[in-house]
Amino acid sequence: MKSFTVETGIVAPMDRANVDTDMIIPKQFLKSIKRSGFGPNLFDELRYQDEGQPGQDCSQRPLKPDFPLNQARYQGASVLLTRKNFGCGSSREHAPWALDDYGFRCVIAPSFADIFYNNCFKNGLLPIVLEEAQVEILFQQMTAAEGYQLTIDLEQQKIIRPDGVEIGFSVESFHRHCLLHGLDDIGLTLEHADAIRSFEQRWRAQSPWLFDVIQ
Repeated sequence: MKSFTVETGIVAPMDRANVDTDMIIPKQFLKSIKRSGFGPNLFDELRYQDEGQPGQDCSQRPLKPDFPLNQARYQGASVLLTRKNFGCGSSREHAPWALDDYGFRCVIAPSFADIFYNNCFKNGLLPIVLEEAQVEILFQQMTAAEGYQLTIDLEQQKIIRPDGVEIGFSVESFHRHCLLHGLDDIGLTLEHADAIRSFEQRWRAQSPWLFDVIQ
């Protein structure tokens, strides 16, 4: 998993509340569990004029010109700014997979659905909760300035606006540790690899019959 320390990037808007996981990545794309290749289908129903299908070449599909991710000013964005209850609906890790594969490293919202929020940390994506008034100011500044960028400092837990104003945010210490060091569930387990090997060796010596090969 990619670590997250400091990210400076263009901000793109998703100016609606209650964006559910089916809107983030529609159900027809859930057959794959490779964790990659979902970026072209992020917000598929909002980005394209036709219905997308797995394995389809999205470069030839007709775009909806009013959707922000289709506009030149938001190309290369790595920070998504959105409204309350982002990631609601059914539980699917494909949602943070799609956001990450597109290139987003951080999502800022007044609130997130619990399962989606936790899935983000397991997949290298930083969800930041800010007060609605703070989010509204960011929306106003972003709309007024093309190429609007924010710097997200996870270690210091602060957002730095282009005008120099710093906005503090809070992330639970365990989640912060995992993101700073790029540790998913497997990575956390491997931190104890020596202890696991030592236990296996002791267990094999104490109970060798459990390890006999059945002919």
